[in-house]
Amino acid sequence: MLNGKSILITGGTGSLGKELTKTILQKWPDVKRLIIYSRDEQKQFVMAQEYPADQYPMIRFFIGDVRDLERLKRAFTGVDCVIHAAAMKHVHIAEYNPDECVKTNIGGAENVIKAALTPGSTVTDVVALSTDKACAPINLYGATKLASDKLFIAANNIVGQQDVKFSVVRYGNVMGSNGSVIPFFLNRKSTGVLPITDATMTRFNISLEDGVAMVLHAMEHAWGGELYVPKIPSYRITDVAEAIGPECEHPVIGIRPGEKIHEEMITSSDSFTTYDLGEYYVILPQVTRWKLADYIKQFNAKPVPRGFCYTSGDNEDFETVDNLRKLIKAHVDLGFTV
Repeated sequence: MLNGKSILITGGTGSLGKELTKTILQKWPDVKRLIIYSRDEQKQFVMAQEYPADQYPMIRFFIGDVRDLERLKRAFTGVDCVIHAAAMKHVHIAEYNPDECVKTNIGGAENVIKAALTPGSTVTDVVALSTDKACAPINLYGATKLASDKLFIAANNIVGQQDVKFSVVRYGNVMGSNGSVIPFFLNRKSTGVLPITDATMTRFNISLEDGVAMVLHAMEHAWGGELYVPKIPSYRITDVAEAIGPECEHPVIGIRPGEKIHEEMITSSDSFTTYDLGEYYVILPQVTRWKLADYIKQFNAKPVPRGFCYTSGDNEDFETVDNLRKLIKAHVDLGFTV
């Protein structure tokens, strides 16, 4: 699928960007170019040590910010596929710095779209990463990502004669990603205290590998305008604390600004345009450039019941404490012992 292609990953030095890089190079060793676009030179420097130029001549490290349209246009030159992973994602930091979050998550999304639609652009596929917090958002981060989702989906209506498709993938907490609860607990374990925000709190859970697989699925199969949602398990925050530090104290300290007790990925209002594809759900736009009947036939898509919603608290599939320990050992580790 990607051999001979040029791929650009915004936010490419993040957890998912690095996993995407590893997977792409393993599956498609004849990729033409793989451009890591990010604004953190230190992270680029560290990542470049893992992929020295003499062994990985296809990799390019490109310093740039998604807020900078002209820099994006330069980076997009000759690119076939774009994976947009750059974002401000920490809920409480976004609440304290709202204008910065808007500039990156909304303005950056607009710039990625504009760069992909620049006359003469060779981009054919854009996959944008979303979050469960974009579904019925109560915090600024979620609101900006919902706006970003809407921008990418609507971009399919303005492509004109360009052969380019925009799609979105939405999923929950990525196990072991920067800033997520599992590395936080692992780092705090030695203190003997793992603070719990709320004893009833739940979250969706997905591994980096499954997150990458979903991005690549969208790139291969999207017709333009889809918002993909994976079928994944949930976990209770209390079970994560028990899996990592059963001997630790687990004081309840209260939720942080902008946090939810449970996360959603599909609301009942989305149910009217949501379809079950087997491994994934997909929320389709109300207006498409293609025929819905053809899409349903191609992917054996089945409409979900009216009123269907998908939340971490009501999920039918929950991780157990024992399984969480195994997953952390397999996907995160950081010196964790069972």
